[in-house]
Amino acid sequence: MTKSCGSTIEHFLGRFILAQPLSMITLAHISDIHLSPLPEVAPRDLLGKRLTGYLNWKLKRHGEMNTETLQRLVAHMREQNADFTAVTGDMTNLALPFEVERAGQWLRELGSSETTAVCPGNHDAYVPGALEHAQREWGDYLKGETIEGQAFPFVRRVGDVAIISCSSAVPTAPFLAVGKFDDMQAARLSRLLKILGDAGYFRVVMIHHPPVQALQHPSFGLKGHRSFRRIIEQEGAEMVLHGHTHRSSIHHIPGKGHEVPVIGVAAASAAQGGTLDDPARYNLFRIEKAGETWQCTMREYGFQRIGTEIVMRMQMRIY
Repeated sequence: MTKSCGSTIEHFLGRFILAQPLSMITLAHISDIHLSPLPEVAPRDLLGKRLTGYLNWKLKRHGEMNTETLQRLVAHMREQNADFTAVTGDMTNLALPFEVERAGQWLRELGSSETTAVCPGNHDAYVPGALEHAQREWGDYLKGETIEGQAFPFVRRVGDVAIISCSSAVPTAPFLAVGKFDDMQAARLSRLLKILGDAGYFRVVMIHHPPVQALQHPSFGLKGHRSFRRIIEQEGAEMVLHGHTHRSSIHHIPGKGHEVPVIGVAAASAAQGGTLDDPARYNLFRIEKAGETWQCTMREYGFQRIGTEIVMRMQMRIY
């Protein structure tokens, strides 16, 4: 039986809880899928922000995001047989209807919605209405246990690990890629972290935009990053996963009694030879409890800047 989290969590769908007792959990983290190529588009499809995004893709990104790279990385990741996969957003490029539908098919090919969860990225909410389309198309990949009947944050529980998916995805003006974490979502996250912490879960928070101070910028940062960090400091968490930067990174923010690692991963479709981004990578976490102490080891797999093989680039103890 899965331990109770208290009556304040509305059990959205029981099938989202993997109730079997698991002494050790493996969690895969992949992000910034940016499925390509772009579909054929008509002039009417490129109104507003999509026009600047389309030009950016044609002039730059189409050569930096590679379908074969993504396919090879995902095949390697699936060989790890992770218990759960966290996808931290940017499935699409312009959030065109065809892209959203293609992303839904890609998720179904990646794995079951019972063992895979998504938090949306800014490209998935590129224009008004796009995120709502994604929520309908991606269905259970964007659902879990919730509070107050709100879509975010939602929780998936796997053994003693709780994966909490937040949303920072909002439509923005051209040339902006900022995210937003508002006060209402912050209040719900605070309650969830409290409930899950009291119940003894290893709490993993997913959010597309990085919440650390060092990675903020007026054109692509997270509005509400201070509120996010304040909640983590007050209620605690064991790990935060993000995407958005297209870079592999490890930072720390204050938590309740200990610092909390904040871990980003390179874009899953990033081809080798990009001028700014790291080549495609994913992270694999092994999480287990020894007595009353958590142990977590992270391995980063992916492409090097030189060479054609996917390798284990790093292994480190998180806890």
